[in-house]
Amino acid sequence: MTQPPLCRIENLSVTYAGATQPALDNVSLTLARRRRLAIIGESGSGKSTLARRLAGLLPANATSSGTVLWNADPKLETDAAFPRAGRDIGYVFQDPGASLNPVLTLGEQVAEGAVRHLGLSWKEALAHACNLMEQVQLPHPSALLKAYPHQLSGGQRQRVAIACAISARPNFLIADEATSALDTITQAAITRLLDRLVSENNMTLVFITHDIALASSLADDIAVLKSGKLVEAGKAADVLSNPAHAYTKRLIAAHLDLSTPRLIESVL
Repeated sequence: MTQPPLCRIENLSVTYAGATQPALDNVSLTLARRRRLAIIGESGSGKSTLARRLAGLLPANATSSGTVLWNADPKLETDAAFPRAGRDIGYVFQDPGASLNPVLTLGEQVAEGAVRHLGLSWKEALAHACNLMEQVQLPHPSALLKAYPHQLSGGQRQRVAIACAISARPNFLIADEATSALDTITQAAITRLLDRLVSENNMTLVFITHDIALASSLADDIAVLKSGKLVEAGKAADVLSNPAHAYTKRLIAAHLDLSTPRLIESVL
């Protein structure tokens, strides 16, 4: 029997106070379970707004209309079972330096989600945090429990941020431009890490990026946003090999080789 989708987005629009145009304009999209969806588009296309709406993290100056149906059940839009960021949805932000607290140890930050959402004691949660740091391939994880964010490189901080995001064992992970602040080699390593973690933990992944090459290396499905509108969506292989929209064609043409993330011309 076919499982219902994890989430069905119907006619979703989001407008920020003072803006002349909506950040999202009548977007409809389905998120399949245990699939990797890449949402791509230029800066200002609405990618992060869509991700934050899914996680319930829109700021107070945002007005949203339309429907987000979880498990194809309208009741879950307002019910206590509605997925929550940190518990059911792990969220990895673009800048780990901004998402990590500089005055708390790494162990405290990774353990917090397990204490709050899994009911573990601090001792149990710190052991859990040590295991997660090992999973995200940080060196000497037990020693890092007492370290602080400023003592790590950018790539290492992003690995800690990923460990924080999966601490409560969510079934849905959002990576919002999680590699864009990193160098090319570190980008590739973090992308491989996300791929492995999603597979091992049977998670659904939404990967937000402006880089279609990175999307092609990770995604099962691709959705393309432009100026707040969904212009194309489908299986990654179909979108990349036979794009239907002119904007998607320009994104693909802007790459020398989809196996590398280097742009050779502007698409803006």
